[in-house]
Amino acid sequence: MHWEYWPMWLVYLPVSFYYAYLSLKARSFFFFSASNPQIENGGMFFESKWLIFKQIPKELFPSTIFISSNDSIELIKSKMLEADINYPVIAKPDRGERGWLVKKIQSDSELQQYIASVKVTFLIQSYVKLPLELSLFYYRHPNQKKGTITSLTFKELLTITGNGLDTIHELIYKKDRAFLQYEHLKKHSPLDFNAIVEKDHTLEIVPYGNHALGAMFINYNHLISQDLIDVFDTISKRIDGFHFGRFDLRCSSMEDLLLGKNISILELNGAGAEPAHIYDPSFSYWKAQSVLASHYKMMFDAAMENHNRGVEFMNFETFRQIRNAEKIYKRNQLCL
Repeated sequence: MHWEYWPMWLVYLPVSFYYAYLSLKARSFFFFSASNPQIENGGMFFESKWLIFKQIPKELFPSTIFISSNDSIELIKSKMLEADINYPVIAKPDRGERGWLVKKIQSDSELQQYIASVKVTFLIQSYVKLPLELSLFYYRHPNQKKGTITSLTFKELLTITGNGLDTIHELIYKKDRAFLQYEHLKKHSPLDFNAIVEKDHTLEIVPYGNHALGAMFINYNHLISQDLIDVFDTISKRIDGFHFGRFDLRCSSMEDLLLGKNISILELNGAGAEPAHIYDPSFSYWKAQSVLASHYKMMFDAAMENHNRGVEFMNFETFRQIRNAEKIYKRNQLCL
C-alpha cells in the first residue's frame, strides 16, 4: 500500500497539473528539451546513454563501450579487450530506463546469452566495486556560476539474510521488497533458488541500486554540504550544457566523496530524472509532490533561460517522431 510502489502515472498525477501550468507559461509542453541543450531531448526520455558518456571526462566514469545489435561475440570481446574491460561487467540498453534489460555478466557464456536475448543497441560497462552507491541531483541556473544539490540518496541493494534452514526461494517470499521482484529474479537471476543460505549470511540478489528492481532508497540529504556542492560544481561545469539532472554513482566513502576522490559516475540522467530521496520509505506522498514541483520549477527556469539564449523547444512533430522511434526500439526487443 505504500506509495513508492504505485504506478508512475499515479505517483505523478497531482504534480502533473503544475507541469501543465508551467507549460502554459512557456507556451510549450516540451520546454524540458531546453533544460540541458547538449543532451538529446534535454534528457527527458529516449536519450542515448552513450552520447551522454561521450560528453563526460573519461576519468569520471567506468570503461564503457557501445555495442550494435548486430555485433558478433568476437567483435564485442575485441572491443572489451581494447577498452581493458574484464568480467564482471554491466550490460544495459543504450536507450532505456528503470532497470530495463540491465544485467551483471560474469562470463563469455553469459555474454553470449545476453547477446542472443537483447536485440537493441546496448552498452557494456566495467563493474564498479566501490562500496557505496548513491544518487545525487544537481541544478545550476545557466546565469549562475554556482549550483546546488537538491537530493542525495543512498541505495541499499536488495539482499536476503540466511537462517540456515530456508531456501533462497523461501527467503525471497518472506521479504517484501524481494517478493515483489520474484518473477523478474526467477527469469533473469543465476541464483539457485533451492539453495539454503547459511545462518546470518547476507546474499546480494540484485547487484545494482535500481528502485524498480528492489533497492531501498534512503534519504541522505542531511549530508549535503558546501564542500559536496563545490565538488559537483567542478564536475558539472566539465559537462557542456548540463544544468539539471541526477548523477548515479559509486564511491569509496562519504569522506572521499566530499573530497572529489574515488568517484565513478555510472549514469547521468537529465530532465527525466527524479530526486531519488523521495522514495525513502519514510517520505510522505504529499511531501514528494512538493519536491517534484520544486524540481519542475528548476527545470523550467533553466529551460526558459536557455530558450532566451536561442535554444529552441522541441516541437510536436519532433516529439512524435522520437516517440515512434522509441516504440520501434522497444518493439524490436519485445518481439522476441
